[in-house]
Amino acid sequence: MSVPVPQPVLDHVVINVADQLDAVSALYRRLGFQLTERGHHSLGSSNHLAIFGENYLELLGYEQGNAQKRADLWQAPPGLSGLVWKTDDADSEFLHLQRQDLDGDAPASFHRPVDLPDGTVGEAQFRTVRLRPSLIPNGRSFFCQHLTPENVWQKEWQQHPNGVQNISEFVIVAQDPALAAQVYSHLFGAARILACPEGAFVLRAGAATVRFASADYAKRRFHSLPEDYDGSARMAALGFKTEDLAKVKAALLLGDVNFIEEEEAIVVEASSGFHLALRFHL
Repeated sequence: MSVPVPQPVLDHVVINVADQLDAVSALYRRLGFQLTERGHHSLGSSNHLAIFGENYLELLGYEQGNAQKRADLWQAPPGLSGLVWKTDDADSEFLHLQRQDLDGDAPASFHRPVDLPDGTVGEAQFRTVRLRPSLIPNGRSFFCQHLTPENVWQKEWQQHPNGVQNISEFVIVAQDPALAAQVYSHLFGAARILACPEGAFVLRAGAATVRFASADYAKRRFHSLPEDYDGSARMAALGFKTEDLAKVKAALLLGDVNFIEEEEAIVVEASSGFHLALRFHL
């Protein structure tokens, strides 16, 4: 049976906040993001989302008493810990993962109630399939099939004080960027991984670019790394496309968040972004 090779399109990113949902959701609102009301998954975790045009950001943690329900999630370092791909067919992706010797567990289904902007309650339903955990240091990478996308991409949730329209960049820092990119070369095909002159490897993923970079490169572009970075491959920074850098600056000033202003970008260092650096650009 022919199994298609998946197309790399970023669906969402996951920030592991563990038991700090209150503090980190407050921080991301100060960063200028509109967040959804807290959601609660059927598996026991809880979240807030910042919804953009094509992708979204998820703050994932747990409320008191739920730490053991998805204990494996909280083993990753705090900060950016999930690289999630779009799919219309989780079962097909699982077959592809098996053929490439990248598979972990079989596809799983879960859901969460959603308080919609019109006052009604809907349900967000998903099927996910994960790459083998041992292949992804310090985090997870998986495909997400949205069965009810209309309960996630609501127009009212896509308006952000900082003007962000999409996640544009996802950075994995490693001592050997080519080695860090290898699993995604097997996943999507070697031709998808491109070397760029600045010294990083890139994978185009819809509105976003996944970048595999050295620590020196990341420090030049983002001015910082997570303070506990130990040299192993680590999801470490995000880029955001905004409609207006003035909106970003105004939101950060109002939120009392430190930032670095460049000619064509505004950067928030990892120490102010909950263990990950953020770069806003036009």
